[in-house]
Amino acid sequence: MSKRRAAILDRDGTLNERPAEQRYVTRIEDFRVLADAVDGMRRLTECGYVLVVASNQRGVARGLVEPEFLRAAEEVLQHELMAYSVRIEGFYYCTHEVEENCDCRKPKPGLLFRVARDLDLDLSRSWMIGDSQSDIEAGRAAGCSTAYLGTDGSVSADLAARSLLEAAELICASD
Repeated sequence: MSKRRAAILDRDGTLNERPAEQRYVTRIEDFRVLADAVDGMRRLTECGYVLVVASNQRGVARGLVEPEFLRAAEEVLQHELMAYSVRIEGFYYCTHEVEENCDCRKPKPGLLFRVARDLDLDLSRSWMIGDSQSDIEAGRAAGCSTAYLGTDGSVSADLAARSLLEAAELICASD
């Protein structure tokens, strides 16, 4: 049986509003799903992509974000998708501090390799979608196609879009 393809999604700035630099979303009341994110995930699912979240969350290592908050945010996302019969198959986090030099903190590809092993994914047929250079570098290092969400022309990815829905449309059109 052939391995599945996935849309591996960063969380903050891709699925939910990104907090200000050096700030963290710590309360579920402040966790706001981006307007086009649900439609983008629905579209990717329609095109045959498994949805997975892979996110750096060093706020946990700093003691600023409780692990329980990560689970609560997962529930919010799954609830938003439920109406469309869409589901995120896995949530993967690097909760280490930068100085720990782990292999799972993007831009290193270790987290993506773990996702692929756990969920039987073919990274060469998958997309890493995020709003930062580290997302794009991790995706490339893991052998994924890459989609950058944003307007920073210095980030070089296989495609660039302003929202997850726009990226999903471009990805699906290229299949």
